[in-house]
Amino acid sequence: MPDWGWIVLAVAVVFGASKLPEIARNLGRSSGEFKKGLKEGNEGEIESATPPPSGVGPAPTAPPPGLAPEGDERRPETTL
Repeated sequence: MPDWGWIVLAVAVVFGASKLPEIARNLGRSSGEFKKGLKEGNEGEIESATPPPSGVGPAPTAPPPGLAPEGDERRPETTL
C-alpha cells in the first residue's frame, strides 16, 4: 500500500494539486463507463448464445457426395 502514496505524490508533482480532484473524477467516470460497457457486452453474448426454440432454425443439409450418414449400411454396387 505504501507504493500508492508514491504514485499519488508523483502525480501531484507532475499535474499539480489543483488538478488531482479533476483527474480522480475523470478516472471514476471512465471506470464506470468501462464497467457499463462490459455489462452490456456480456448481456448481448448471453442472448446470442441461447439456442433457438425447437422447430425453429436452419433446414438440415444433405451430406457431401460419397459420405453416407451414420447407420446407413448401403454398399456400392459392384458388377462382375
